[in-house]
Amino acid sequence: MTRGDGKLTHDLLPGEKGLQDACGVFGVWAPGEDVAKLTYYGLYALQHRGQESAGIATSDGRSILVYKDMGLVSQVFDETNLASLKGHLAIGHCRYSTTGGSTWENAQPTLGDTAKGTVALAHNGNLINSAELRETLEDIHGELGNTQGELRRGNTTDTALVTTLLGSHPELSLEETALKVLPQLRGAFCFTFIDENTLYAARDPQGIRPLVIGRLDRGWVVASETAALDIVGASFVREVNPGEMIAIDSDGLRSTMFAKPEPKGCVFEYVYLARPDTTISGREVYESRVEMGRQLAREFPVDADMVMPTPESGTPAAIGYAEESGIPYGMGLVKNAYVGRTFIAPSQTIRQLGIRLKLNPLKPIIKGKRLVVVDDSIVRGNTQRALVRMLREAGALEVHVRISSPPVRWPCFYGIDFATRAELIANGANVEEICTSIGADSLGYISPEGMMAATQQEPENLCSACFTGEYPVELPSSDRLGKNLLELQLPVEFAGADPTDVGTADLARTNPDGVSPLAGGGAVDPSRISH
Repeated sequence: MTRGDGKLTHDLLPGEKGLQDACGVFGVWAPGEDVAKLTYYGLYALQHRGQESAGIATSDGRSILVYKDMGLVSQVFDETNLASLKGHLAIGHCRYSTTGGSTWENAQPTLGDTAKGTVALAHNGNLINSAELRETLEDIHGELGNTQGELRRGNTTDTALVTTLLGSHPELSLEETALKVLPQLRGAFCFTFIDENTLYAARDPQGIRPLVIGRLDRGWVVASETAALDIVGASFVREVNPGEMIAIDSDGLRSTMFAKPEPKGCVFEYVYLARPDTTISGREVYESRVEMGRQLAREFPVDADMVMPTPESGTPAAIGYAEESGIPYGMGLVKNAYVGRTFIAPSQTIRQLGIRLKLNPLKPIIKGKRLVVVDDSIVRGNTQRALVRMLREAGALEVHVRISSPPVRWPCFYGIDFATRAELIANGANVEEICTSIGADSLGYISPEGMMAATQQEPENLCSACFTGEYPVELPSSDRLGKNLLELQLPVEFAGADPTDVGTADLARTNPDGVSPLAGGGAVDPSRISH
């Protein structure tokens, strides 16, 4: 597919998406270090969490500079623009859109004014009271047209609402304002944000999304996953606690609890979202996934000749299934590593080949065998249906599908973009019907109890709403929810607003190639936000 500016998106087959990841956030306070490059590598490690846009904000103590654009981290940044991002502290973001469309205006970090300077903010998660927050801003400013910052240029994200709220109490410092604003937020949020001198991080009271603290020789790092700490050479210190805000500056690290912790970490981080080399709440994600495979073998044994994964997400669970069952493990599919990030929309002829664009069977390995195929989840069922058909065409005698999560029956409102409930195959069919629909010889989903046990966490401390429909943070009415809620409520005068009309924290777009301003990278002019 192409974006509005003609550049390619990462979509492979529009309309055939499975679940989409949350975002990745990173922050560093490290005088004397190249904080922009540290952030770049940190985002590289978190790229799996969001592939729509990427951005970095840095501060040298006098001003904040932001550079962001649509695309992967490696597409957005190069030596030239990284060299322009000077300073001793930085935050970064890689995005998958869960509130607001996938546009340059909605890329992060977002930028805003405060009474004493500037704030740049990056967000992983999704707020469920965005409509309420918008009304709060209207009560403060009269209407959004009176606000400064990114809301004036048409940013339609919950992140922009928070950024504006952080500048809405001129009598308070940013730290004091944050402690006033954070308790008003409901849903999932992991924030990294900065002013000219201080790095902040905060996590919602449920701790739905992960956020960790690391130590450098000459500073501190905050990141969505421990894997990002490893990449930049930081040692793990601890997680940011649910309901905690930390601040890091020349005086060191200080912590404030803004809400009572009520832990409800997302179990899907263990199943799929997080990197396998990440550790969450003391448990290695890889080992959790292997144990889910072992449990699947206990719950749904079958006589077969080979266990194979759907690469790459099903690999650890397939290894566990093979270990427990004693059935040999094999790679029956080859994945094209260069498809699914930048791809031209296929013609109808190519579209009919479907999954072969990403996966191709190893026919000599598959032919004549009874297969156990392990994957992490089934969303709509289209991918599994095509996969089963492809394996049979390659000569498989039997195809037994095993899934390392229970049936997904409910949408997520905390930062994962599932299909709508009407599109979820498990919402309207039982296991036997799903098995028939995808054409498998048998189908087994891990039990909720087996999945939870594999994480080694207390079940009451995990959110499993997408399986149970029991949401840990009470949802508002349906008309006050939705990815495009704020776009639908955007005043007409802001449609197509000038992207440079954002007040003193003005976005001066770089335009080296003479292309449309919405096509190139974007930077903030530090001379216009010095205080």
